[in-house]
Parts: sequence; C-alpha cells; structure tokens
Amino acid sequence: MSNQTAEVIRPDFINDDGTKLFNHLYQACNILRGPVAADEYKTYIFPMMFFKRLSDVYDDETRAALEESGGDEEYANFPENHRFVIPEGCHWNDVREKTFNIGAAIQYAMRGIQKANPDTLFGIFDDFDEAKWTNKEKLSDDRLKDLTEHFSSLSLGNNSFSADVMGQAYEYLIKKFADITKDSAGEFYTPRAVVKLLVNLLDPKAGETIYDPACGTGGMLIEARNHINDQSLSLGKLYGQEKNLSTSAIARINLFVHGADDFKIMRGDTLRQPAFISNDQIQTFDCVIANPPFSLQKWGDDMWINDPYGRNIFGVPPANNGDFAWIQHMIKSMAPKSGRMAVVLPQGVLFRGGKEGEIRQKLIETDMIECIIGLADNLFYGASLAACILVFKKRKAASMRKQIRFVDASTIFKQGRAQNFLTDDHINIIYEHATSTLETNYARTVSLEEVRQLEYSLHIPQYIEKKLASDEIPFENAIANLRVCRSTAYTAEERFIQLLREEGLFNE
Repeated sequence: MSNQTAEVIRPDFINDDGTKLFNHLYQACNILRGPVAADEYKTYIFPMMFFKRLSDVYDDETRAALEESGGDEEYANFPENHRFVIPEGCHWNDVREKTFNIGAAIQYAMRGIQKANPDTLFGIFDDFDEAKWTNKEKLSDDRLKDLTEHFSSLSLGNNSFSADVMGQAYEYLIKKFADITKDSAGEFYTPRAVVKLLVNLLDPKAGETIYDPACGTGGMLIEARNHINDQSLSLGKLYGQEKNLSTSAIARINLFVHGADDFKIMRGDTLRQPAFISNDQIQTFDCVIANPPFSLQKWGDDMWINDPYGRNIFGVPPANNGDFAWIQHMIKSMAPKSGRMAVVLPQGVLFRGGKEGEIRQKLIETDMIECIIGLADNLFYGASLAACILVFKKRKAASMRKQIRFVDASTIFKQGRAQNFLTDDHINIIYEHATSTLETNYARTVSLEEVRQLEYSLHIPQYIEKKLASDEIPFENAIANLRVCRSTAYTAEERFIQLLREEGLFNE
C-alpha cells in the first residue's frame, strides 16, 4: 500500500453490497497508517471486524427473539436464541462508550467472548499475538476511538450483509493484505482461480470430509464448501491445520463469516505434530487438498526416520526439502476407498533425483497418481517458478488404471503487471484437458510402462511435445485447441500492447 489514502476499489468477483463492505473495511487502514506498519494492518483489522460482526449478529438475533416473544427480554437472552454468547461488558457498544484506555477495553471484551465460547471461539482473538491493543504509543485512545467509530458507522449483522456477501468481502480483504505483504504471502494466500481448479478436480460431494493440512486462511475449505453448496446439498465436515497462529485465526474467522458451522481448524506444525489423530493413527478424509510451503527447509526429517504414524511410506525426504513429506502425509490422510487428493507443488517434484527420485519411483508404482498438470510460471506470490498440480486417488477408475494423464498448461494464463493469473475460462480449459481422454497438443494419457522407460521421471515436456495440429483432427480436439489458442492470443496481444506502452508508442 502506498502512502496515499486507501482507494475505492471495485473487485470484479463480488457484487455491489460486497464492494461497499470491502471498501468500508479496507479504508480502516487509513486510521492505522503511521504508527502501524502496512504489513500489520491485518493484525488489527481482522479481529476488529470480527468483534463487530459478532456483536451485530447477536443484536440481530436478540431483535428476532424479542419479536417472536412479544418483547420478552428474558426469552431473548436465552442461549438457544444465539449462535454464541456475548458476556456482560463485552459487547461492541461497551467498548464504544469508552473514552479512556480503549485498548484495554477491546482486549477485555475479546478475551471475554473467547472464554464464553470455548467450543467455537477459543483463542480466536489471542491468536493475533502481534496486536498491541494496550500500547498507547502505537495506538492512542484517539486513534482507537476513530477506529471504533469507523466500524460503528456500518452494521455488519446478517440483516445488513448476508454470510455470502460478508465472505466475499472478507476474501478480497485477505487478497489485498496479501498484495501488501508479497514476501510472505505465498503461505498466506493461494490465488482464487487455482483453488477453484483444485476443488473442481476433487469434486467434493455432500457429506464428505475435506482436509487441508496447510490451510492458510482457509480459502480451499471455503471453495470446497461453496462447491458443495452449488449442488444444493448438505455439507460434510471441514478440517484444517495451520502453523502460523494469526493465519489460523484468520481461517477460522473466514469460515465463520461464510456461515460455516461444522469445521475444525487446529494450530500447529502438521509435519512434526499432526493434529488430526484417530486411534493413534493419522485420521483419514474423503478429500485432501493443499498448497503447502514450497520446498520447505528444516521440516523435521529427523523425526520422520521413526515417524510414529508411518508417514515415511516411501522413504524420508531430504532435510532441505519437505515437498515429498507433504505428499506422503496427504496420502496417509486419504480414506481407504473414497480418498482423493490434489496438491500444488513446484515442478521439481516431477524430476528431481536422489532420495526424491527413489520416493517418486515407489509412489508411481502404487498407481495412485491420476493426473499431473503443469501450470504457467509466476502465478503464486513469492514463487516465480512454475508449479504443478498432482491429483491422486486411492481407487482409480478402471479406465485410468496403470495410466497417468499429463496436461501442459504452461501457456494458459493471462499476463499481469507483476504477476500472471488465470481466468475462469482458463480454469475451464485446463479442467477439460485434465478430465478428458483425448490426446491434444496440451494433454495426453501415458501408460505406466512409458513412465518406467523414462526412469520414473514425470517431467511434462518428456510426454507432451508441442506440435502443429494435423489437417484432420477430431472435432472435440479442435474445440479444445481453439480455446487454448484464443487464450494464448489474448496473452500475446496484451504483452505486445505492454511493450508498446513501455516505448511510448501506444495511447488508449
């Protein structure tokens, strides 16, 4: 963020109400600007937003109960009429009345709410451990008064903004904070389009369990929930683990504001101390999905030599790279029959040798890998190199046994100023290539025997050679190629215009 006032923004994927709400939340940064560094904004904005949301929703529920009971205040305060408890002295309005020691009042209210709701909100505010509410050199009473009045000017209750609208605005706020903190954003935020692609590939169904072992701000769990909602079916249960305290709190808030109830987000280091254990074994799930930290160093190889949960199924990865540790943890987390997983990792996992090569060979021979998708470079924050998506199934369809589907999507993207990105059209094109059985210039299905002949390398260019289409190709192939060519043409046009602008030869 620059030193200018936070601008009014119109996000392209949320409606007018969501835009209004997002801009209201985002402009709270102006009040913090100066004593609070830009990369700390989320530490204060997220908990304040959630505190206000809880209080306003509680008030909505109270008014509804009063109308139902003909004004019976005792009835309106019954816990049965509320999703959560707001203890006496811990409501937003209690803080708003303060003119002195406002930071202490905020801290008292937040901790009171946590304590009163141990099953759902325990630690959710304390997890923003970098917030210094009582440090008046950083946040004076006048500044906190301005902040509370800013939030007070707009109701955040359900009667004002539905859970969908609230969730959309919150998601975009997460993205904007990721834009601000690009250096560490890779573990904080996964591009929305990539999340959508992974969820579409897994296709979670009603009643299924969904697990993200590196859940960040919860975007993949939210998208999985939205995917199931699109089918107008009942939900399963959502599970996630996140090492960073404040990020895990943001994930829990994210799920709450989206209206989710049946979820469990745990804090901790997944590779060293997995949180979801059942009968002394790694708990299993129908869908396992993640974008874990790329090529993580010092990930805990010393503990995996004698891992009590048997996650070193195919071997212990090297100490300076945890990519295959995440893969093996996720495989161990797949349900025996229905288990399927999709994971984003750097493309080095497809061809690196040494210990990783040995693990990859054993993994390939299990015949659980169903699809490998090579993505364009510079799609992710903090990672300019190209990534890939690996899709696994415990029980592959008969038509895919002893085979792997390869997709080269390296040219399917839209170029941005600082970062490339995928549109919904791109996602649809990649998904069609991944789920089709047709051979195109961008995808083909390969036998395990061919993989063996190439010494278990999964390097995509070894299997898909770019070539001109022949004069006669099936209609389905022609349509798929046309869509990709259209996308590539748009990208080339934008790049050409950008070059002209840089030379001062293009005026809009």
